[in-house]
Amino acid sequence: MTAAIEVQDLAISFPGPSGRVTVIEDIGFQIAAGEVLALVGESGSGKSMTAFGCMRLVPKPGRIDRGRVLLEGRDLLPLPVPDMRAVRGSGISMIFQEPMTSLSPVTTVGDQVIEAIRLHEKISKRGARARVVELFEQVGIPDATSRTSAYPHQLSGGLKQRVMIAMALSTRPRVLIADEPTTALDVTIQAQILELIRELQRETGTAILLITHDLGIVNELADRVAVMYAGRIVERAPRRTLLGAARHPYSQGLLRSMPALARPGQRLEEIPGVVPAPHEWPAGCRFSTRCPRAFEPCAGTVPEDRTQGEGHTAACFALDGEEAS
Repeated sequence: MTAAIEVQDLAISFPGPSGRVTVIEDIGFQIAAGEVLALVGESGSGKSMTAFGCMRLVPKPGRIDRGRVLLEGRDLLPLPVPDMRAVRGSGISMIFQEPMTSLSPVTTVGDQVIEAIRLHEKISKRGARARVVELFEQVGIPDATSRTSAYPHQLSGGLKQRVMIAMALSTRPRVLIADEPTTALDVTIQAQILELIRELQRETGTAILLITHDLGIVNELADRVAVMYAGRIVERAPRRTLLGAARHPYSQGLLRSMPALARPGQRLEEIPGVVPAPHEWPAGCRFSTRCPRAFEPCAGTVPEDRTQGEGHTAACFALDGEEAS
């Protein structure tokens, strides 16, 4: 399938105690129109920073050191700032993790979506307001006309998230990045938001990068999965393959720790330790300090992707107890 977006060799760095520290390294993936790729991993793995890199929104003093972000074949990284601003929204859009901090508290939600629409197309304010009402109805906001005059503090968490989805879709993007779209929402609202994203993706054919730490959400929405740890992708696979036959020890650890994927009566396991800070990453496999199957090569050599089946790769020296040759 033709990629709506393709990321190649993306690397991002920040100043560290002894010079610049690379926090995202050798990231690559592609997503076809109408496809959902889930980027999963613990907090601190670099998922959101990868999304910021795709949008060219890496906060200073961070910077993109190398790579390509191809939107339907057009590399976004060399674009002049005005051209990139035009691409955001119309070409690639993002649902941010915290709607309360992403919405202005002093402007009505309707006016905020109107501003996004008019920034990317020539349309009257009246026409844009009519579009906002349609969008609010599309994303399931009740009393859509009156809600356009509401301020963010007057809306529940679920409604604010729906406003963010409406804003992200208002310019009909070809690629949508959804960064933890159900964070801090109760279970019922989470299910509604996930169903909404699924319906919109089917209707519009938008390519979606879904960023989450919840493999239950992955099971609901994703076509393919990329597992990220400490700034690198360690495993890629179709959803069913990843959830049923993960090969990397980190992916297996995530699966064993997820209540949504556990069998009744099964004791959940945890991965010991935490994701280390970037300036403390091991020289070889970054999971080696937490991995129960680590052996001599892991600490000093970076493992390369090894094919495990169709569309399935894992970067590990010890797969099913077998040492790499």
